[in-house]
Amino acid sequence: MASAKLGKSINGSAHYGYQWKDRKLVIKPEEAAIRKKAYELFLQHRRKGKVAKLLNAAGYRTRGGVIWHDSQVYRLLTDPSAKDIYYFNRMRQLEKSWQTVPKPENEWSKVECQPIISEAVWNHVNQIIEEHTKSWKRPRPSPVHLFGSLAHCACGEKMYVRAGSPKYVCRKCCNKIPIVDLEAIFHQEMKSFFAQPKRIAKHLQKASRNLVEKSALLGTHKREIQKVREEMHQTHQLYLQKQISGDGFHDLYAPAEERMKQLQTELPKLEAEVDFLRVNKLSADDILHEANSLYDKWPKMPLETKRKIGESLVEKIVIGDGDIDIFFSSRPSSGELCKNQQGLRSG
Repeated sequence: MASAKLGKSINGSAHYGYQWKDRKLVIKPEEAAIRKKAYELFLQHRRKGKVAKLLNAAGYRTRGGVIWHDSQVYRLLTDPSAKDIYYFNRMRQLEKSWQTVPKPENEWSKVECQPIISEAVWNHVNQIIEEHTKSWKRPRPSPVHLFGSLAHCACGEKMYVRAGSPKYVCRKCCNKIPIVDLEAIFHQEMKSFFAQPKRIAKHLQKASRNLVEKSALLGTHKREIQKVREEMHQTHQLYLQKQISGDGFHDLYAPAEERMKQLQTELPKLEAEVDFLRVNKLSADDILHEANSLYDKWPKMPLETKRKIGESLVEKIVIGDGDIDIFFSSRPSSGELCKNQQGLRSG
């Protein structure tokens, strides 16, 4: 396509989180921080509507200044530009008609861009969305067993614990493993996970990235507060100058006032998170200490705490015939480890 070769802006406005600059697609920081937040919220709650509700409650709005809906969140999460690739030229117009239809995927054009999230996070989110779409059911509630969201059979199916059963079972091939055996194996592997210099280095890098990203979101949040404050001031000035009626003033001012309350309520939470990450940037020795403490206290932890730690440590567990593969992620960060420990101490 000529416009792509010449480096021109392609297919209209950039997707949320990006902007065209010097004929290139680059990150728009104030939107990218919110888009990243949407992925984090979805992994936590697994519901598009819940993500929209939480974004709105925090005072965030779409590029057009309106509240988020689940359909908009869906497009935000499934668009692959967030992981580094922007597709265009995906539709064609039918002859003698205004109707358009999708082109085959091998005919799409694409442009690379800086990612907002990792490919692993994007894949995880979209795998969940695909599962919801295939089942045509509401997302299931959070798992009640430790590895309910992580256990997979080597045949490719997920494994579940049936009511009253002491085992994880694959419904397709009937592969089984006792609950206590899987937890014991995980407990041992958890300690060795941290006993490697490369993994410690990844934790330190992750901790630094977390601080940078959370600081970016805080900066975006403060700019949004200033933007809404200016809009409220302008509306008030129009009313004082009698350029709008009392009813017009209310229609414009009330939504802005409500959004300001939402933003100001969320601000202390973000500031506390950034302060926490700054204070708890641990060293490699600190990480080993926290990891060993985590290992020692694991047997006495409540199930909910174990599950949160497990989900932060592991991407998935694949259970085969006589062997188990635990795919650890680069998480949790040093700050998250410290937070887990503080929670245990306070308990």
